[in-house]
Amino acid sequence: MMMTKFPEPDTLDNSPKLEIFNPSEYTLPFTKDDALSLLELIEKEESVQYHSVEIIFTDEKWIIEINSKYLNRDYVTDIISFRMDDDDSNQSIEGVLYCCAPRIAEQSAEYDSNPESEFLRVIVHGLLHLIGYNDQTESDKSEMTAKEDHYLKSLSS
Repeated sequence: MMMTKFPEPDTLDNSPKLEIFNPSEYTLPFTKDDALSLLELIEKEESVQYHSVEIIFTDEKWIIEINSKYLNRDYVTDIISFRMDDDDSNQSIEGVLYCCAPRIAEQSAEYDSNPESEFLRVIVHGLLHLIGYNDQTESDKSEMTAKEDHYLKSLSS
């Protein structure tokens, strides 16, 4: 008896490409539409495809726990990015961005920047990490900052 092979389920389901969760209960100074527009702009210009990205806004205690548990670092940071897929082609990226809302707000004050811009900059930063950009050297940091500036400027155009 021959078995019939059924088609694989459609991977392009109706689940949202971008989800934002805010257990920190910090008031977020941007819209989900702006975050999604940035994601789509990065997809287009970097020739990548995000399948599923979750952005989770945390408090300082939670970001320290994540930083300590997964990266062996014991301090507050603005964002930690985790790539969840194994797709080397960058055509079905899945990831989670843990963002520390109070830290991002502090950075906004430190840099005398608009809170909305600072939150969106951190999101762009995390999305760039998911596609392989790093910021371990001064050269890498400069490249990422230039890309962040470009995408934020493109959003406001």
